[in-house]
Amino acid sequence: MLIYNRTTNQTTTEKVRKPAENEMVWIRLRNPEPSETHHILSDLLDCHHLLVEDAMKLNQRPKMDKYNNSIFISFFAVNTDYEPMEIALVVGKNYVVSVYKDDIPVLDSLYEEFKEVEGKMQFPAQILYHIMDRCVDEYVQIVDQIEDKVETWEEVIYQNPYSKISREIFQFKRITHSLRRVFVEERAVLGSISHQNLPYSHPDADVYFVDIFDHISRVVDSIDMFRESMTGLLEMQISMKSDRMNETMKTLTIISTIFLPLTFIAGIYGMNFKIIPELNWDYGYLYVWGLMAAITLGMVIFFKRKNWF
Repeated sequence: MLIYNRTTNQTTTEKVRKPAENEMVWIRLRNPEPSETHHILSDLLDCHHLLVEDAMKLNQRPKMDKYNNSIFISFFAVNTDYEPMEIALVVGKNYVVSVYKDDIPVLDSLYEEFKEVEGKMQFPAQILYHIMDRCVDEYVQIVDQIEDKVETWEEVIYQNPYSKISREIFQFKRITHSLRRVFVEERAVLGSISHQNLPYSHPDADVYFVDIFDHISRVVDSIDMFRESMTGLLEMQISMKSDRMNETMKTLTIISTIFLPLTFIAGIYGMNFKIIPELNWDYGYLYVWGLMAAITLGMVIFFKRKNWF
């Protein structure tokens, strides 16, 4: 665990133990055994048994539960595959405990920063703020990546409406739906923290949680906008496919219409009757070709004037 001594203003690391009155500690538990979690939270820190149960299971949605001597907060980080990773945060008088299953780089970098920079963990709410702030900063990067993807899809669809990206867009819409649900619930948690007097905090700390609340609200708004954009991309692709299909059908229809009277003329002079006056003409062949060319030219001029092609 990481220990900040309020008397000496020094930060050190030790094995997990019960913190002293003049100490502020951060205990990280990565994929712990249930017995280890129970021992630290229940035996050392005397947390409520429901809180211990939630921290052991790690299957909560974002929430905040207050108990007599501690607070349980479920918050999430997001990995590179856009999968939410739960972090159980237990906040007490002079400690913060974070319980999580998989590696979370945000917590690792923050842990190293606390060791190097003095005065960043003077009270529990300060540690809680930095953890939440780092997670929300990761959300902003996720939003930027989604924006880049949407812009790329727009260019691909515009260049080729038949590009096979609809499956990818549908999958990403499902991902953004899951992320949005997490972000909205976390926003509610941050709203509760910033509008209620959070224990184990500093009188001036609320403004920092309001700042995180503002950032995550912008993230939620961006997610909503990009979800609408992805829906619009699918509709645009369908519309452009229909337009191109209509253009193709119109071209084929015009060609068929032009050849229809030519087929009619060829059919007349292909009949096996004895008396067809034009068959005995010296220039009958040229006459038929001229007639066909005149009809074709006339139909082309007519279609042009109608702006049909």
